[in-house]
Amino acid sequence: MFRNLNAEQRRLNMNNQEVAEYLGYKDRKSYEVKKATGSFTLTDAKKLAKLFGVSIDYLFETAADRETKE
Repeated sequence: MFRNLNAEQRRLNMNNQEVAEYLGYKDRKSYEVKKATGSFTLTDAKKLAKLFGVSIDYLFETAADRETKE
């Protein structure tokens, strides 16, 4: 769903389990569900943006967002 989130994860060579642990989730499945549904809290989004050193807007940009920029 969020290709920039996936790209940043790969850039830092982090798997879903590692990111889930960073966010304080009990298991990677919780993180994977949030990634698939886009149901991150604002707190989680801020933590992820800080972890990857990017803006929340960039990290959670969707295909529709990209189309409106073109």
